[in-house]
Amino acid sequence: MSYQSSAFEYMKNKALTDRSKSMASLDLLLLNAVGIGDHSTGDLYKSLDEALDMLVDAEDRLDVLGGLAEYYEEGPPNRGNPPF
Repeated sequence: MSYQSSAFEYMKNKALTDRSKSMASLDLLLLNAVGIGDHSTGDLYKSLDEALDMLVDAEDRLDVLGGLAEYYEEGPPNRGNPPF
């Protein structure tokens, strides 16, 4: 496996892991009241915000990686102008 392939695989797997982690947090906070425990509503909102931010970031990274994969696989017509 080339360095480029390994690097892309790492970045994609990290984003997929973060997406799974954020979904697990949201499921716990939204669907299972036991996951909230004795925390204040402020703690709940902070946890919800953190999980949503992680999900949005992971989805954004997956979108960018999709564009970068095409950019590098197709051999860009003008190196130096990535697709973002």
